[in-house]
Amino acid sequence: MASKLFFLIRAFPILLALPFFAYPSCALRNHLQVHSKNRSYCKSMLANANPTADVYTYGRFSIRKAFSQSRKFLHLIDTYLKRRSTLSTAAIRALEDCNSLTDLNVDYLSSCFQTLNTTREILPAMQADDVQTRLSAVLTNQQTCLDGLQAAANSAESIKNGVSVPLFEDTKLSSVLLALVRKGWVGRKKKVTITRHPTRTQRLFGKDRHGHLPLIMSDENRAIYESLSGRKLKSDDGGVLVTKIVTVSQDGKAKFSTINDAITAAPNNTDVTDGYFLIYIKEGVYQEYISIAKNKKILMMIGDGIGKTIITGDRNFVDGWTTFNSATF
Repeated sequence: MASKLFFLIRAFPILLALPFFAYPSCALRNHLQVHSKNRSYCKSMLANANPTADVYTYGRFSIRKAFSQSRKFLHLIDTYLKRRSTLSTAAIRALEDCNSLTDLNVDYLSSCFQTLNTTREILPAMQADDVQTRLSAVLTNQQTCLDGLQAAANSAESIKNGVSVPLFEDTKLSSVLLALVRKGWVGRKKKVTITRHPTRTQRLFGKDRHGHLPLIMSDENRAIYESLSGRKLKSDDGGVLVTKIVTVSQDGKAKFSTINDAITAAPNNTDVTDGYFLIYIKEGVYQEYISIAKNKKILMMIGDGIGKTIITGDRNFVDGWTTFNSATF
């Protein structure tokens, strides 16, 4: 049976900026142009909107609609799962994936609405990136759910028609919403200038000249980290705040022997201003599937390096697992 390996390298989390491709323009009733690949859907969705509305009105209308649709879809999935005795194992697993992904989407859309509802101006760069990342995640989660449902459709035609069809419409809405947000709240990004002496913000979210992300921690945590990693941290007033370090090891010398146990011990619903909960995973082959609950928000994981800290599993699509749940991390 094939195994799937995930290497946790001696590096730090990297924020991935998802590309936003240029799509044909969707001309709204007041001649506002937004770039969306779903022009016909864009026009039909906003056909009854106020003809004098601006991009901010359209955007807020769209995000409220997306939030409402996500909650309806979540209820629809629950309805199907209550009849699980009539479904195949593949269909149940696909629906359970969709349930988790849609639950996240409801949170993402709620968070984005709180941000967008407070201003009619271009957002600060970091805030704009955060909103775009969350809305991109909504679209990705919907597509992941759709892929899983389609893979299970052979054994559940009712799911294909009853769940996949409305979900496909929701992906169109998410695409238009993302285009509206980019038009109204993001605007054109300024070119980032790399200076010889970077600002504190640049140091906070960028690597140092050795390729390491700078960390801020207490003397006690610093001593623990340097002992585990074998790397000295330079003293600096900029970097990512780490307030707690725990260790995972298979030699019995650490508090935790599994990664999931360490994640469970992390505090719930923390804010980035509270600092990161750092999990240092020592060398070893960890046969487990990592699941991070949505209330475990500010986590950082570091391993001993490529080929040293390895997370492995043996779930496969052919054995009935969804692609989403076959990944070890």
